[in-house]
Amino acid sequence: MNTPLKITKIGNSAGVILPKELLAHLHASAGDSLSVVLTPRGIELSAAEPDFDAQMAAARDVMARRKRALRELAK
Repeated sequence: MNTPLKITKIGNSAGVILPKELLAHLHASAGDSLSVVLTPRGIELSAAEPDFDAQMAAARDVMARRKRALRELAK
C-alpha cells in the first residue's frame, strides 16, 4: 500500500487522516491508540498493546530495586 496522506491542522497541532483500509490492516478503529516507533527508514505504526504501561511500570520497579546489580552487569 502506497497511499499519500495529507497533513491537516487540528487546533495547535497537526494530524493525518488514515484510510479505513489502513485502519483495518492495523486492526484499529476510531478512538484506539497507536504505537509509533522511529526506525532508520522513517516511522512504524502499530496497534498499541493494552498492557504496555503496566509492563513498563514493572520494568522500572525492577530496575530501581536492582540498580547495583544492573550497574555491575553493564561493566
